[in-house]
Amino acid sequence: MPTISDRADPDTPGGVPLGDSPAHDEHPRARRRAHGLSIDTRELAAIFAGGAIGALARVWIGRHFAGSAGSWPWATFAINVSGSFALAYFAVRLQERLPQSTYRRPLLGTGFCGAYTTFSTMQVEMLRLVEADRTGLAIGYALGSIAAGLAAIWLATAMARRTRLAA
Repeated sequence: MPTISDRADPDTPGGVPLGDSPAHDEHPRARRRAHGLSIDTRELAAIFAGGAIGALARVWIGRHFAGSAGSWPWATFAINVSGSFALAYFAVRLQERLPQSTYRRPLLGTGFCGAYTTFSTMQVEMLRLVEADRTGLAIGYALGSIAAGLAAIWLATAMARRTRLAA
């Protein structure tokens, strides 16, 4: 009688024995899906497309509304607050109002909002403000960004739910 190691499938994690998986006779993609290793190329394409649009929007806003050194970073502030609003609106709208879709959330949430918002740039700008001896402005920027982001989330959630109730 063959041992488990003699019958192990080298393409599965831990060498799951062949024949012991319901997906054994299926296509290799189905076998990977049965073991939690599925990659949906259409989902990746949605993330990529949303990310490209989000990144381009962020660059455009950053270039056209850049402030001077040592002043309030309005472009990044506007990007992060509007991104918080968009993510909250999309999340509520997609979850509670629209029919379930495999690709809307990756496109809009992970792709667009993930590439559009920029917490790391906010951190760099705060450090630059501190280095320019504008510590008070840096603290105000941090607190203002958080407060405005939370307010945007609250407003977007309320708007998305009102739309649902009105429809």
